[in-house]
Amino acid sequence: MDQTRRTLMMAAGAAALLPGTALASNAPVLDAVPPLPKLPTPGKPGDFNFLAGEWKIRHWRLPSGAKEWDHFEGEATCWTILGGVGSVEELRIPARNFSGMGLRLLDVEQQRWSDFWVNARSGALTPPGLLGSFEQGVGLFWAEEEVAGRKTISLGIWDSITPHSCRWRQVVSEDGGQNWAQNWVMEWRRAK
Repeated sequence: MDQTRRTLMMAAGAAALLPGTALASNAPVLDAVPPLPKLPTPGKPGDFNFLAGEWKIRHWRLPSGAKEWDHFEGEATCWTILGGVGSVEELRIPARNFSGMGLRLLDVEQQRWSDFWVNARSGALTPPGLLGSFEQGVGLFWAEEEVAGRKTISLGIWDSITPHSCRWRQVVSEDGGQNWAQNWVMEWRRAK
């Protein structure tokens, strides 16, 4: 995981939140974090087809040490590639002069998805990707690593998936998944 992504994930450490709560009136409602599967559901081509198209995105990010969420708008263009074995996302946040790319690939033999990130400032793919699966319509993509002597689980969640909208959340646990801190929420609305 690259340093920027690690810093953003770790920023949630001081901001553990209860399900359905928000820190300020401009904060998103935060749902409970689903449990990680003991045996992930096998992935299949097309699992990310829901993401293809043009999107407007409302972002909420909780900066490290902050008590109030930062709110900003963005947009994305997404494509399904390789007959559904891959998904590419070009994320743009003009107000922050930021762009990046999400690359999701299905290991067809292992039937497991990997979710990679590329920050446009570095142009470098951040291996290994977050590994995951879709469990009852919710995409769960995680990685475990040791940071500053602590075992940390970083989790990206795709949920609330409809033909016209979806949501992505970023959460972190420093106690093996017993408690989660949420630090980024993206509400996607289809533009076209």
